[in-house]
Amino acid sequence: QVQLVESGGGSVQAGGSLRLSCAASGSFFSIGVMDWYRQAPGKQREVVAHITSGGSTNYADSVKGRFTISRDNARNTAYLQMNSLKPEDTAVYYCRAVVQSRVSAPPYDRWGQGTQVTVSS
Repeated sequence: QVQLVESGGGSVQAGGSLRLSCAASGSFFSIGVMDWYRQAPGKQREVVAHITSGGSTNYADSVKGRFTISRDNARNTAYLQMNSLKPEDTAVYYCRAVVQSRVSAPPYDRWGQGTQVTVSS
């Protein structure tokens, strides 16, 4: 089984920065796409940023130019650098990874437990 462990959340003032990490551990053959999602109170979970195993990225319009997703395949870790944070970025941030347990196995989604990000004005 694969576990995703997020870290790096916290409370900052508007304009500040945080860096989230998502580390995969356990037994697996490969990790493909990794995403960061967020869910604010009373709102649906939304995708924030996406990175393929080859490093191609995509971002929600609301975070373009402020957030940067990256990954270290050797460490099986994805990162989300969040700059110029706004109060509307306040949410629980979740990491998702597409995992293949064996070479012949179908891929499946694995989610982390979430980490709280709070931005005050």
